[in-house]
Amino acid sequence: MPGPLDGIRVVEFEGIGPAPYCGMLLADLGAEVVRIARPAVDRGPMIQHKGDEPIDRGRRVVTLDLKDAADRAHALALVGAADATVEGLRPGVMERLGLGPEVALAANPRLVYCRITGWGQEGPWAKTAGHDLSYIAISGALAAMGSPGAPPMPPLNLVGDYGGGGLFAAFGLVSAVLSAQRTGQGQVVDAAMLDGAASQMTTIYGMMGQGRWSAERGQNLLDGGAPYYRCYTCADGLYLAVAAIEPQFFRALMEGLGMDATAWDQADRGQWPALAAAIGARLAEESRDHWADLFDGTDACVAPVLDMTEAPAHPHNAARTGFVGDPVHPAPAPRFSSTPAEVRSSAKVQIEDLLAAWGAD
Repeated sequence: MPGPLDGIRVVEFEGIGPAPYCGMLLADLGAEVVRIARPAVDRGPMIQHKGDEPIDRGRRVVTLDLKDAADRAHALALVGAADATVEGLRPGVMERLGLGPEVALAANPRLVYCRITGWGQEGPWAKTAGHDLSYIAISGALAAMGSPGAPPMPPLNLVGDYGGGGLFAAFGLVSAVLSAQRTGQGQVVDAAMLDGAASQMTTIYGMMGQGRWSAERGQNLLDGGAPYYRCYTCADGLYLAVAAIEPQFFRALMEGLGMDATAWDQADRGQWPALAAAIGARLAEESRDHWADLFDGTDACVAPVLDMTEAPAHPHNAARTGFVGDPVHPAPAPRFSSTPAEVRSSAKVQIEDLLAAWGAD
């Protein structure tokens, strides 16, 4: 059964980080995604798409040398037959190759041209290099993460590359395709990882503006400051995540721990250090899995902190088939009732066959 994006054609120019993640999301949902790969001699150590990695799934891959006039013409022909294209190169690179938005939209006025960069297409830093950590550093997000008194902790590259970049690009691309289908007019989508990271902080900025959030880490509801919303070390050195924010969930937590909930006032920040010490001492008496079993099925909002070797086998993940493949990797998300997403393999194709299949001139 075709996915919800069945019939949408996307050209993805090979890159690293958010662009291939965006392509994976679109392919999982049924879009026909063709990746234009660089010749092997031009690949750097970070761009080694073998076609069998989870993030590369679902594409047809054609190798073109975009510095060659004939291959560049082939690429433009594909773009001319596509609904959208996505690229994650530094500003100006596609223009220098002769494949920038002005050329592409002239060839295909309905085209959605999605550009993923760290800083965006404009601004004093637009043409400077950076990585995920650089972009989230000036969004306000990075400063809020980590332990007080220590340097901020990088949240992998989830907040900038994948959340702020790949996810926002996919959302913007699909939104613009819907607009183009209605109006017949394509457009450029400027998906800056900085903008996406900042957008994810909207609620936190709102709390700050209302005086309910401190710029000092470890003093707030969601940054480990609250004793009922943090991770604790158990007797075996493994960790338990406690997220009992609402009063009824807090009562369930304390009941499971054999502690008196009425002896503590959740809202009294002055009690937080003592309450955290008390909960921590109790949890340190038993193993992680002891507590996980004890709280299983309750509304205490307690969960074991699983590593990537453990998570796929958790009963809830297994029941939802949340991980697939060998080697194991996350299944497509989100889920649809009548147009399900699916994992599809990638395949290398010849440009002539692809142009014929797309009816490209």
